[in-house]
Amino acid sequence: MFNQLAPLCEKQVNYIRKCQTSWFNVAHGGKRGGKNVTNGLAFCIALENHPNKLHLVAGVDSTSARLNIIDCDGYGILNYFAGRSREGKYKNRDAIYVNTSDGKEKVLLVVGGGKANSYKTIKGNTYGMAYVTEANECDPTFLKEVEDRTLSSDDRKIFHDLNPKSPKHWYYTEYLAFHEEQQRENPNYGFNYEEFNIFDNLSISDEKLKQRLSTYDKTSIWYKRDILGKRVANESFLFTPIIEREKDFLVPSASGGIISTGVDFGGNGSAHSFVTSSIPRSYTGITVLRSDRTEIIDDIHKKLKQLKKAFKEHILYVIEKYGHIDYIWADCAEQILISALQEALDELHLHIPIKDSIKTPISSRIYAINMLMMLSKIKFVENDTKEIVISLQEAVQDPSADDDRYVDDGTFDVDTLDAYNYSVENWYKILLKTNLGG
Repeated sequence: MFNQLAPLCEKQVNYIRKCQTSWFNVAHGGKRGGKNVTNGLAFCIALENHPNKLHLVAGVDSTSARLNIIDCDGYGILNYFAGRSREGKYKNRDAIYVNTSDGKEKVLLVVGGGKANSYKTIKGNTYGMAYVTEANECDPTFLKEVEDRTLSSDDRKIFHDLNPKSPKHWYYTEYLAFHEEQQRENPNYGFNYEEFNIFDNLSISDEKLKQRLSTYDKTSIWYKRDILGKRVANESFLFTPIIEREKDFLVPSASGGIISTGVDFGGNGSAHSFVTSSIPRSYTGITVLRSDRTEIIDDIHKKLKQLKKAFKEHILYVIEKYGHIDYIWADCAEQILISALQEALDELHLHIPIKDSIKTPISSRIYAINMLMMLSKIKFVENDTKEIVISLQEAVQDPSADDDRYVDDGTFDVDTLDAYNYSVENWYKILLKTNLGG
């Protein structure tokens, strides 16, 4: 069943036209700006009569490639080639097979490019075209390998899409800057770049657009990035909503849901921190139930006793007040300290799984917190969460970083902030999808 695309705006049409004569095509811009649909359409048009058989679609991981390129909310490659495509394997790798208008079968290898060794997965092949989604989240070596592996193509074309980052991000300063310079020196170089924003997406109704815009503070960096599609940097304090409107985020009590505890083991000059949060099973928000921190003692034996004591106190307080804890998340690199936590649970006769924290990128954590704050979907139990509230209020952008991240030099309580993120980061994606509509 073919899904009919909404009308394209003039900017999208012009970009697709330029794709036909350009070898490197970059669709940059905000969320819901139509980048994937536009790039996907250009890719499919070029694929119809491309002389090469083997091509590449990639993302941070293969799941991202499938969601953004192959499916794309029902408007991706599988939709364009509806009735002419199938999923399968190519040399034991995931692939999409399509029958094109030239009467030939084309193979699209599906890979991830987010890890340092990802480039190895595409070595040994020559690709006619490549489409990399969320290109600035992929490893630089992988992007270079994609370029190298398409050099021998009979009609070389590379497509990137990406959401805005800080202007200092390596993708802009090193990778994109090179191609921009080449295009300036030679107008026939073949670099095609366009910025898209939500207003370019004609598939969004006025009502949905109004609803979407209402979730953003127009003065925030997130409005400038997500809505306007601009490269802008964070400045100074990262979580201004809770600085300006602290009382709006405080609640007297909470109940129910998934209860999850994050543990951050402090290093020299810092502290062990514990934060427990509750997420309703409808995934409509987060309530932080309790935060605690304890300064670290130098003596190793006393340190472990201190950790167990502080952990027990935190766990027992939460269970006494809320009835249960479903998960505990901790840094997998600290196995000795995790063993101490397990001993503490055994002594309390509690059977709560201790899992490895997934450690999402700091930039993703910052984005999730800010978006949920702007939607008023994060709350803190008053009098029980002083440490995490202060930590969020004092978190400052690292001016030397090439991406969104907070300073980690002892100027604020980063341990408690990390513990909070460990407690909820497994649910950030579904929380954002539930509250932002995808």
